Amino acid sequence: MTDIQEILNQEKQVIAGGKITAANIGFYKEYGYLTGRGLFSPEAVAELKADTAKIFKGHYGIIEGMLPAGQNESDNDILKKYVAIHFPHKISPVIKRYLAHQPVVDVLEQIVSPNIKCMQSMLFVKGPGKAGQAWHQDEFYIPTRDKSLTGVWIAIDDAGVENGCLWVVPGSHRSGYIMPRVVNNSDEYADVDTIDVSGYSTDSVIPLEARKGDVVFFNGYLLHSSLRNKTANNFRTALVNHYMSAESMLPWDQDGKFPLTEDLRDIVMIAGDDPYAHKTIVEMNHPYLRPEVLNIAKR
Repeated sequence: MTDIQEILNQEKQVIAGGKITAANIGFYKEYGYLTGRGLFSPEAVAELKADTAKIFKGHYGIIEGMLPAGQNESDNDILKKYVAIHFPHKISPVIKRYLAHQPVVDVLEQIVSPNIKCMQSMLFVKGPGKAGQAWHQDEFYIPTRDKSLTGVWIAIDDAGVENGCLWVVPGSHRSGYIMPRVVNNSDEYADVDTIDVSGYSTDSVIPLEARKGDVVFFNGYLLHSSLRNKTANNFRTALVNHYMSAESMLPWDQDGKFPLTEDLRDIVMIAGDDPYAHKTIVEMNHPYLRPEVLNIAKR
């Protein structure tokens, strides 16, 4: 693999000025990720930040497991009680609108397909002391037939090493297979299992620090994780959406939550045409709170 410092020094890993280039696309194919600087304006970030508080305060309805808010509790007091909510776009018109944020769509049309669908959103509010997510590949959870799954990680707060930014193994997506999972013995992570990355040198694992408004795009086979938020007062709020090519069917049973299917049709089209529009959209998912400890059955 190319020396990691050489990768970090490559300007083509950054989408500058909101316009993706051929060099960016080449970097994405080679290393499996890109960072778009400032793809969300300060006003958009502020809107998402305010909406995050509304969601967890029950403004759009009480989600099972939500705790009552005390009369004198601040927004931060409330957010500290939670880790994340899955499928917030099902209740928040703000989150749903930003699924099709044009600067994000412009990139996805170049690295995935002109025809794009979204099947999942997740809103993380990793507060001080909260654990991170162990090493994983998103296609383990959300399998696509054409390996087109793409994560879009939107920084609503500044994300650095201290408060639990993303870490990746550049180029690890090129293996093209789902790596085996092992028991997690690190208290950095909330998961009971992880992927063993000991075969990679420490020099080949890098942090992707992001400023609020930045967006990280990454391949569904890319190894990535996040560490514990070690700060005393800083949150690491991030909206993470998952997209894929509309040409591919989605055999996703939500880890056994739904019957096996060749094509889950609970999607949002955000660009181009839906080749399977004749199947119609079927609303199946509902928002739910992410548990403190994530225990996904091994496959």
